Amino acid sequence: MFSRQSRCALRSAQLRRWPCDAAYGRPVSTCVLPRPFPRRLQDVPSNRFHDIAPAKDANKERKGPKILEEPGKTIFSGIQPTGVPHLGNYLGALRQWVKLQDEAGSDDRMLYCVVDLHAVTMPQDPRALIKSTMETYASLIAIGLDPKRSVIFSQQDVLEHTQLMWLLSCHASMGYLGRMTQWKSKSGMADDANPMEASAPNKPALKLGLFSYPVLQAADILLYRTTHVPVGEDQAQHLEFARELANSMNHTYCRATPPSQTPWEGFPLPQTILSPAKRIMSLQDPAKKMSKSDPDPRSRILITDSADVIEKKIRHALTDSIQGVSYDRELRPGVSNLIDIMYYMDESKYTSVEQIVDGMSGANVTMKTMKNQVAKSIVECLAPIRERYFEIMARRPEDVAEEMREGAVVAGRRARSTLDRLKEAMGLRRPDGSS
Repeated sequence: MFSRQSRCALRSAQLRRWPCDAAYGRPVSTCVLPRPFPRRLQDVPSNRFHDIAPAKDANKERKGPKILEEPGKTIFSGIQPTGVPHLGNYLGALRQWVKLQDEAGSDDRMLYCVVDLHAVTMPQDPRALIKSTMETYASLIAIGLDPKRSVIFSQQDVLEHTQLMWLLSCHASMGYLGRMTQWKSKSGMADDANPMEASAPNKPALKLGLFSYPVLQAADILLYRTTHVPVGEDQAQHLEFARELANSMNHTYCRATPPSQTPWEGFPLPQTILSPAKRIMSLQDPAKKMSKSDPDPRSRILITDSADVIEKKIRHALTDSIQGVSYDRELRPGVSNLIDIMYYMDESKYTSVEQIVDGMSGANVTMKTMKNQVAKSIVECLAPIRERYFEIMARRPEDVAEEMREGAVVAGRRARSTLDRLKEAMGLRRPDGSS
């Protein structure tokens, strides 16, 4: 029979012979090496996680973590709540959203967001922002987006956007953000301005939100495990930044870690879907793109403008004094812009801009005749959109707001799933669901 002291001595001898497994607190046989925690997604046994495949060869480990891909595409895009969109917004982005929705497969997911948090990087009148948000939402429904097929919601109704922004900002490079061009143009700083310089003349005007909003934009995209983003050419730089952040997070956290040993699946790297429509330029200054910020309302056509207003704006559009109709964006930017608008308003009618020019090559075709044809094509396309918009805005504001919240509930479920898995991988959330 062993004494208490001898039992303690025996235990010490056992531990020297069989070292204790730190993860499970039990002796490990010297004949079998303890199983280490998987350090990469490829190291996780396929029989433990049914949706993750092990690496087939060692060379794949050098290519970075394997990202779990879902069936179908996840398409996400956002629009600022600036009220009723103009023709450039519609042809450059919004009509593409409708086309993607109509062509989507059964496994595809469509999410479209009114990004009201981005709007407050500049001071806003509260009542005007609420009104413009409702107008933007009504416009999305009017152009053909269907809440039963696409998730349409307001950004600020899904709090996970700002939570993920903070997590991403801990990996965002200040140097990369400093090279972004849009904050420089919005804050009035020179193209070669450096926000880190203490002597920067316009530095007091630069706010943190305006400087770091590409991080929030990346969070908007990555939060829904987006695979494709329809954007304009001016947003391509921001999408590349989102890809950089996704890569950084994947390489840092896409591995199994204690205590869960469950690997985070990682962010897919979103791909760009560029609209086939070229940039639509201002009707009063063809060197600038059409914009709501232009003080001259004649520079743009809103999708809710009446036929009379459209005809008047096109009639006063800046062209040139050259005889005849020809397409040359360098020598005849005003005329070429109008031809582009006419072509993209109804691509089923024309095979190319050259076809439009050939049809107007007669000697009796004046600039007035061409402008009348352009105005007619715009009116025919926008008339049903205008009618649907005013039907939606005639509803009670409470009903429209409730419809937006329903979209936010659907988006929120997917957002929480993504964020919870990431927080668990970062050690901010335990596997039992508690934080």
